Amino acid sequence: MKINWDYIKFTVLILFVGFLFAFSSQRNAQRTLIEKHIVFLDDNNHFITYETVNKLLIQNKVEVTSIAKEILDLNEMEHRLSKNPMISKAEVFVTVDGILGAKIKQRKPIARVAASPPFYLDEEGTAMPLSEVHAARVPIITGITDADYEEILPLLLKIREDEFMNNHIIGIQKESDDELRLFLRVYDFTIEFGKPTEIDKKFQKFKAFYQKTINDNTISAYNLVNLKVNNQVIGTKK
Repeated sequence: MKINWDYIKFTVLILFVGFLFAFSSQRNAQRTLIEKHIVFLDDNNHFITYETVNKLLIQNKVEVTSIAKEILDLNEMEHRLSKNPMISKAEVFVTVDGILGAKIKQRKPIARVAASPPFYLDEEGTAMPLSEVHAARVPIITGITDADYEEILPLLLKIREDEFMNNHIIGIQKESDDELRLFLRVYDFTIEFGKPTEIDKKFQKFKAFYQKTINDNTISAYNLVNLKVNNQVIGTKK
């Protein structure tokens, strides 16, 4: 019987590679982490600190850099981070060179509700607590209830996306007739906005009024601007 040496060599090679892989994997799993690397996936306005994220990464009251990689529970860490009211999404991972990484996406407030206690509305229209480390520069809303969040959300998102309106609108008040009144950062007149409908058209009408009255230096003469009438802007002077 002729021995197939090529087959035997190939089998031995496969077994040897498998042994090296298993040995390497075991050694790698037993290593402890050397450091942590936390990245915020948005701007520098952090509503949660690096120190708070560090604390949330601690496992069973033990600093993670003293824990072997094989006993880390990355899913549990992600779950713990995601439960924080300032965090929208978290991804936790370990690199081959022993670094524990965490990518943090924060919730983004688009308005502050004047309530007791006050809170933010985020871009999903969900209540979000105020941060102890950073205050968002967003419009303040008065007179709304939980049932109003969904209705007012499109207006808030439009304000945030429009640089001009975002720079000028500092307050929104819901009136007893369920219509909205807007307040400006610089000038003391108010805007009767009506229902949060035809938002883009009302924005354009206000911008046209603003530009005209700035050009003829009469903008300070008004105390009320009504955007509710179709194809018109009705300004009431002081």
